[in-house]
Amino acid sequence: RRIAVIRTATLHQVAVVVSDLERAKDFYGRILGLEEIPRPAFSFAGAWYRLGDGQLHLIVHPGAKAVRGTTQIDGMDAHFALRVDSYEATMAHLEREGVKAVGNPHSITGWAQIFCCDPDGNVIELNAEVKPG
Repeated sequence: RRIAVIRTATLHQVAVVVSDLERAKDFYGRILGLEEIPRPAFSFAGAWYRLGDGQLHLIVHPGAKAVRGTTQIDGMDAHFALRVDSYEATMAHLEREGVKAVGNPHSITGWAQIFCCDPDGNVIELNAEVKPG
């Protein structure tokens, strides 16, 4: 029997390392449509975005080891997932914006999946509920 020492309520934030803040803000704000929110005046550059009840933090860290060094889409690499309203509309939007994406509308997960990368190669899964019928 497992005894819980820590009681986790929810995911509060995800932080990703980026190399070019303006380029990253264009991707997360304009292309993905995330709402930028106020961020404390840290000693390093970055931006915060609202993700439902949580947050996404962009951190500019030139020496970070977290930058993948590739924009090759790999769903088995470290990634975070955002739920979107429509698989089809999201795929069409990414295509219009020139964002390379790999889709799987019939994933064994039970939801439709799209994998893409931000300009620094951070892998992002965009997934949608599969509509019955």
